[in-house]
Amino acid sequence: MITYPIEADGLTTRVHEAGTGDRNVLFMHGLGARADRWRQTVERYALHGYRCFAFDLPGHGFATKGNEPDYSVPGFARVARALMDKLSLPTTAIVGTSLGAHVAGHVALSEPSRIRGLVLVGAVGLAPIDEETRKAIRDSITRTERSDIEMKLKFVLADPGLVTDAWVEEEWRINTSPGASESFEALGRYFVDGIGKDEIGDRLAAITQRVPTCLVWGEDDRAVPVAVGEAVADILGDLALNLIPGAGHAPYFEQPAAFDAIALPFLDTLDWA
Repeated sequence: MITYPIEADGLTTRVHEAGTGDRNVLFMHGLGARADRWRQTVERYALHGYRCFAFDLPGHGFATKGNEPDYSVPGFARVARALMDKLSLPTTAIVGTSLGAHVAGHVALSEPSRIRGLVLVGAVGLAPIDEETRKAIRDSITRTERSDIEMKLKFVLADPGLVTDAWVEEEWRINTSPGASESFEALGRYFVDGIGKDEIGDRLAAITQRVPTCLVWGEDDRAVPVAVGEAVADILGDLALNLIPGAGHAPYFEQPAAFDAIALPFLDTLDWA
């Protein structure tokens, strides 16, 4: 795997890339995370014949932070499409988790002919989010003390023992780097005031015949509970909801074998011609 900076839509981001060929898969992380969450998945899927890319969304990881980016899902989707162009990806599948699933859906709606399929994991933005939850997300994303970061990491995993001191330290250093606080404040405001108008469930349901979609959820997801997944599955036309036991909000990391047993066969069935 190689890692490098790249410019897209006038912003800088960072890409992890592995694999060769023309079966491209773009991985999108969630709120407050970064491309590193997908490192192991990228490496595994490259061994299965996919050319894989994971990148930092604006305001996250080593991407541009501060007041310059557009901290909205449509803004993130615009960056993703620009990145696809920069990487010369005429078509790709997208695997997105949480907020990244929302972004993936927006990309598919804007350019369905370029998207071979979607794997949406613990997705937000496809079903309504009540005001209390949106405010709680705002409050959580803007808390960046070490203890807060440790608490948040343990909250999203079914097994908090997976959270190491080194992970907490790295997360804290990146999420308190220059411009990060402005980024998270802007994202917090967006979750309270803007994300509702960008909800896409009904619109995405209209294209699932053209863009095959796989829904995956951790059975023990506390961040985006299974009830939300059931609502999303219903909105998308009674789509199958694949539940992974022993996993919270990051099943691809917590239970990789179980996740791969769902996602890889789905990717293999897509039209890559």
